[in-house]
Amino acid sequence: MPVYTVHAPFPGGADLRATDKFVFVRDGFHVWAMILGPFWLAWNRLWLALIGWIVFLAAFDAGLSSLGVGRPSIFLANIIVALLTGFEASSLRRWTLSRGKWRQLDVVVAADQDTAEWRFFERWSKSQQGIVNDQWAVDRGGPPPTRNVPGQPFSNPPPLPAGGIIGLFPEPGGSSR
Repeated sequence: MPVYTVHAPFPGGADLRATDKFVFVRDGFHVWAMILGPFWLAWNRLWLALIGWIVFLAAFDAGLSSLGVGRPSIFLANIIVALLTGFEASSLRRWTLSRGKWRQLDVVVAADQDTAEWRFFERWSKSQQGIVNDQWAVDRGGPPPTRNVPGQPFSNPPPLPAGGIIGLFPEPGGSSR
């Protein structure tokens, strides 16, 4: 079963107002990071990792070719670098988040990301009871209007009908025909 780490932005971080900014990072092998390494890094906005990947691969290939290594061996070495990129993609993402002043809140084991979010928020919301669970106080204006208070804009109820009967039932104590 996959393991997810949960990250929250540090300044103003882990309260109910920032839950939409939480990031769940799946640990494990990322196939798309292996197949399309630089595009996956750019898609996930891992800019320093992308620059490092380009510089490393260029220097690695130049070093191997200057040593007289043949093209098939360089290709095999690039496949190994692609495999390493797939294995370390989650670590690169967590490293980028930690550099951006994010902090890791929890580790969740779940079958998919939706289940991981559900498990995390169920456990996390129990620990948040009474701390920040006031759901942003809403200003509803002044007090509710009341009757028979001068200056309060409140309409009087409509007058009773002529027979004193409201609806289908007569008033208590009245005659029932």
